[in-house]
Amino acid sequence: MKRLLPLVILLVFTSISAQKKSELIAEIGELEKTIMSLNDSVSLAQRQINKSNSKAELFEKENEDLRAANATLLQNLTNFSKISKQNTESVGNALNSLKKKEEQLRVITDTFSQNDSIAIAIFTQVKQTMGPDAKAGVSNGSALISNSLDNLFGSDSGATLTEIGLTWASKISEIIKANPDRSIIVEGLNITGELDVTYAQASAVANALTKTDGVGSERIQVLVKDGNFKEGISIRIAPNHAAFYEMVKKEFQ
Repeated sequence: MKRLLPLVILLVFTSISAQKKSELIAEIGELEKTIMSLNDSVSLAQRQINKSNSKAELFEKENEDLRAANATLLQNLTNFSKISKQNTESVGNALNSLKKKEEQLRVITDTFSQNDSIAIAIFTQVKQTMGPDAKAGVSNGSALISNSLDNLFGSDSGATLTEIGLTWASKISEIIKANPDRSIIVEGLNITGELDVTYAQASAVANALTKTDGVGSERIQVLVKDGNFKEGISIRIAPNHAAFYEMVKKEFQ
């Protein structure tokens, strides 16, 4: 019995050892499976990390390009804003200049219109003062009154006004007096070429006009010219061109 006891113990120990060994082998197998699974997970995670890093690098590159594009766009917008501001200022200056020119032209146009209106008003005065048969008209802002040499001087060579001529000049001088801002031009027309006679005739009419108080000789200009096929005396009640040009000069300074 004592001899069998060690054998039994050895068998039991051997059986227990064999059991533990198989369990250990099984555990090792499980651990290896776990390790393999973990390795696979690590590999997968590493691939995902690498993929994420690649995406991150791509995103960073895209962000850099986007930042550069935004900087360029911002600079272009800044430049455009400056150019737009300059263009706006230029357009504004041009509009202001155009507005000023329009105002200047309006002054001139209004002056022309006013002169035309005044000429028509003077023409009406002539008809009212001298009768409907008076030879009168309107041209370029001036009122024109004319008469023949025979009526004024009795012939084409006379230089002394007849009674008819004196009355005619007297009536015109009243019209001139009523329009103190107008210039007066006495124009003699001649068809014979004897301009000295025509000048004497025009001067006689100018002198007769100054007989009326308020009609100064400084307002009257005497002109003589070849009338081709026309002769006679014309009186032009015209705008004050010197004052007009002075006004225009001031407007365009």
